Amino acid sequence: MEQKEIYLDNSATTRPYTEVADAMARIMTEDYGNPSSMHMLGVNSEKHLTEATDILAGTLKCKPGEILYTSGGTESDNMALFGVAHARRRAGKHIITTHIEHPAVLEPCACLEKEGYEISYLGTDARGCIDLDELGSLIRPDTVLVSIMHTNNEIGSLQPIEAAGTLIKKKNPDCIFHVDAVQGYAKDTIIPKKLNIDLMSVSAHKFHGPRGVGFLYIKDKTRIDPIIYGGGQQHGMRSGTENVAGIYGMALAAQMSYQNLDEDLRRMYGLKKQFIDELVSLEGVSINGIPAMTSGEDGIESGDALTSVDIDAADMATIRGALGAPHIISASFEGVRSEVLLHALEEKGIYVSAGSACATNRPHVSSTLTAIGLRKDLLDSTIRFSMSTSTTREELEYTLSALRELLPTLRRFTRH
Repeated sequence: MEQKEIYLDNSATTRPYTEVADAMARIMTEDYGNPSSMHMLGVNSEKHLTEATDILAGTLKCKPGEILYTSGGTESDNMALFGVAHARRRAGKHIITTHIEHPAVLEPCACLEKEGYEISYLGTDARGCIDLDELGSLIRPDTVLVSIMHTNNEIGSLQPIEAAGTLIKKKNPDCIFHVDAVQGYAKDTIIPKKLNIDLMSVSAHKFHGPRGVGFLYIKDKTRIDPIIYGGGQQHGMRSGTENVAGIYGMALAAQMSYQNLDEDLRRMYGLKKQFIDELVSLEGVSINGIPAMTSGEDGIESGDALTSVDIDAADMATIRGALGAPHIISASFEGVRSEVLLHALEEKGIYVSAGSACATNRPHVSSTLTAIGLRKDLLDSTIRFSMSTSTTREELEYTLSALRELLPTLRRFTRH
């Protein structure tokens, strides 16, 4: 019998759409000119850039000039933090972020601290959500930047971005609001101007586009310094020859992702809810970011918000409030090391992540799981399952069957 291949690590990277790969191959082999060149091959490349920019700007309802292309989420985050901090150093050196940000935000913050900036870190509740009252108390006249992620890459918690943006602008209208939307873009309709977002990071390979390309939304007239200098491309804001094929592939992937977004989201939420219900029926399994979703000797404890959700009938706000992001499920398996379970599942053709694969594969303690107060014995027993629109019910059922088979055996070997 041929072994199945079930890919449940879509938060690490997604498989590019076939149409995206085909379009990129065509551009790389036929319209390969430098978009800065004046001859026809260059003009054709520039047309692809213009078309891509119009598509992406359309998804955000923003101006094409507010899109700046980068190599991905990490560069976009770095540019947002260093670019604002250095451009506005005379206005103040206070920055606010959270304990559950991606390393692409946390590491620049640590570097800026060495440069003399003061960084305030927001805590979270058990769901991984910030406290708006705490945010309001931290904003000062010298606060130049607040950086809060839209969707947490490890547990799928969704931050109250609209409320946070309103609060920031009310307390300090000059403060810049940056949102890391790497896990949220193409899985939610995000209109930056409605949410008071000044800067927003996006990475193509999280929504079936190519790796190595992304963009930073920069609201018109936002003061930000470049971090890459050279030939002056993109109005001097990010020098270097544009990755035309990658940019076009990203725009096509975004266009395809947004075509049937509501229908795709409802289907994914239905799969997520059923998968969680089955997971917590297994002994010693708990779901992170959705409190009280734990199995035990007395049966399953389940939060009312989750069990009462009717995916077909509920509005999207209700569904998101109960289930978080549509594609991420973080589960802890008591008595089993995550690395051991990951490889045991891999042997059955099931690909998952031990926490987050957005950093190197060196072992580390998750700042997100620590921030939500996860028990110490579960920090190294947590697996992230992340779906895409192509994930099927049959794939999840196969995964559950594998877990039912593996967990008792792995626990026997773990116990002394």
